[in-house]
Amino acid sequence: MLEYLKLENVGPAPRMEVEFAPRVNLITGDNGLGKSFLLDTAWWTLTGAWPAEVNRRMTSGLVARPRDHGERANIEARIRFRDEAVTFSESYSRAAETWKRVGLYRQFPGLVVYVHGDGSFSVWDVIRNDLFRLAEDSRRPPAYVLTETEVWDGLREVGNGRSVPTCNGLIQDWSSWMKGGDAESRAMEQALSALSPDWERGDRLEPGKPIRLSIDDARDIPSIRTTYAGAVPILHASSGIRRVVALAYVLTWAWAEHRVAADLRGEDAVQQVTMLFDEVESHLHPRWQRSILKALRDVGAELLDGATLQLIASTHAPLVLASAEPWFDPKQDAWFDLDLDGNPPEAKLRRRPYTPRGTPGAWLTSEAFDLATEWGSIEAERAVLRARRLLRQTNAPLDQVMEVHKELRGVLPDVDQFWVRWNAFVEDRGGTP
Repeated sequence: MLEYLKLENVGPAPRMEVEFAPRVNLITGDNGLGKSFLLDTAWWTLTGAWPAEVNRRMTSGLVARPRDHGERANIEARIRFRDEAVTFSESYSRAAETWKRVGLYRQFPGLVVYVHGDGSFSVWDVIRNDLFRLAEDSRRPPAYVLTETEVWDGLREVGNGRSVPTCNGLIQDWSSWMKGGDAESRAMEQALSALSPDWERGDRLEPGKPIRLSIDDARDIPSIRTTYAGAVPILHASSGIRRVVALAYVLTWAWAEHRVAADLRGEDAVQQVTMLFDEVESHLHPRWQRSILKALRDVGAELLDGATLQLIASTHAPLVLASAEPWFDPKQDAWFDLDLDGNPPEAKLRRRPYTPRGTPGAWLTSEAFDLATEWGSIEAERAVLRARRLLRQTNAPLDQVMEVHKELRGVLPDVDQFWVRWNAFVEDRGGTP
């Protein structure tokens, strides 16, 4: 488990420091303040390889660079190894243009899965991957980093004059699993069920039979059964469905391959999995946004043979934060927020107290999103703020009251609750609502 991370002279701020919780960690903040960067750095800390170093086709996960090349850049981390914690630091070498670890280090004894915001995935396995072997002669890759296309079509590594498949891809693997009735097929079905939002409404993902799409395409394409159109080829599914199915596949594939590797080595499967998830709500309907966090929280028991799961996820969605209210436990879970503070402004990372707010709209005005009101449009917000200023005045001029009243009529629906208080105020000032 990743317990602690401190960044100095690297990233969007001169210094960042964070103590992660053991179960669910949520990261919020405006665009450009460092949410994805924190996840990239967490991945590097646990695995020793930046995603774009492993796979040059990646458009994210680039190597972090110092803010000021004249100053020392350092990353310090603490990782929990069952009964003990190990702290180590990483300094940037300008000569080698890479990061070098200083002091004692041991391999993270688990599995790390990184769900990137662009549809790509990275997987690191303590048995199948070598730590810090990018520049050395190693038979095993430093990690499995797959672009969105490679998740679906597979990844091949070239070495010693041979092209070897390291991942067959979702289309081939899932189709093969279903045909053979393999344990992976059942695990994939279980993962889809766990990630589905609402069984009572019929909003559940169930695999259909593989389908041929064209006489020019020899592949059997997996399908998803729907309540409205029977079996839909997964290549024709929506972006949201494809993202969830890809997540289910990568989890199933990573865990299945890990168990095979453990058997070959005569070792037990790991008991610790860390999942990094960038923009957990991406492409998802609000109903799915409301259920995805709990599904990910429970995926260890559902799919990973009871392994302990630590989740570190970024989000821009009020529904994701609101969905955690029934089960959020400050002893196991944490919420971190990035804001611009100071003059000149700098990105600041803080652990915020998680206080239930009741509705997603109420979360819009929290420190997570920093909006002035819950109203959806900028025009409505401006009108309501003007109205609130008048409400605080003892003797607001009637002409100003009626001017704002007209403005409100143009931007608020008749059913808006703000009208109850406002209309009473207009009458009190001698106007006609």
